[in-house]
Amino acid sequence: MGNRVTREDFEWVYTEQPHTQRRKEILAKYPEIKTLMGPDPHLKWIVSGMVFVQLLACYLVKDLSWKWIFFWAYAFGGCINHSLTLAIHDISHNVAFGNKQAKWNRWFAVFANLPIGIPYSASFKKYHIDHHRYLGGDSLDVDIPTDFEGWFFCTPLRKLLWLFLQPLFYSLRPLYVNPKAITRMEIHNALVQFSIDLIIYYLWGLKPVIYLIAGTILCLGFHPISGHFIAEHYMFLKGYETYSYYGPLNWLTFNVGYHMEHHDFPSIPGCRLPMVKKIAAEYYDNLPHHQSWIRVLWDFVFDDTLGPYSRVKRLCKLAKES
Repeated sequence: MGNRVTREDFEWVYTEQPHTQRRKEILAKYPEIKTLMGPDPHLKWIVSGMVFVQLLACYLVKDLSWKWIFFWAYAFGGCINHSLTLAIHDISHNVAFGNKQAKWNRWFAVFANLPIGIPYSASFKKYHIDHHRYLGGDSLDVDIPTDFEGWFFCTPLRKLLWLFLQPLFYSLRPLYVNPKAITRMEIHNALVQFSIDLIIYYLWGLKPVIYLIAGTILCLGFHPISGHFIAEHYMFLKGYETYSYYGPLNWLTFNVGYHMEHHDFPSIPGCRLPMVKKIAAEYYDNLPHHQSWIRVLWDFVFDDTLGPYSRVKRLCKLAKES
């Protein structure tokens, strides 16, 4: 995807993120895209089905041997849990019940969180708004790796380890880069989550709880679906900081692969992002994009010019809160 150079620092830019201007241009040319904004009426039913499938799985795995617990956690349960984290991503943009029902969205995200085993949804919401508002922002966008990550995880073996440890870095990095006060919703999220974990343990023992948590950790680490973490914003081609993926794994991930379109229009639910690309095709068809998340992971590990430093960073002024 173009000429690459070995990186010893992030790619610092001194321009605004590209999504704001492109959004203005597309809306001026295709105002009908505004009709795609608003809640997805099917999301709450799809998510509810996934939650109940995982609760059924908890019952079914309670007597399995440990090797099968971890096998099904990686091959099945973790895929559902990873998909649920991406449903929570969509819900964080209020597309389950709409902007006028913000609390319904927050509590539904807590419900979607249940099979994940670890409280996640409220903290994700708190930081994800910064990722959109300050894309690549130094000390603001916690999706950007730290300098230590960029410096240390620079060989194939270390990058592979970094991919396995991705859940750890994603959960701890915000506490170092941009610590924020714990919110009441985060407390509610934790109380509900740990209560459900205890109920599952009381009913069926330890194995179902390990099945849920292990699936989350394994499938948010080194797993084909996790290719989206690298594909979305790692700079495979100089000058481009966001990339889309239009392959079949979008069916399992609420179209998170349509990431260029998502950052242009975050209030449009994932199910309608392909329509954005279709309507404004001339804005997207010629942009670099990925064909395979597995290939993304392969290139990231074995191309010595790619690594945690392969991100665009910028200085952003803190927006005034209304």
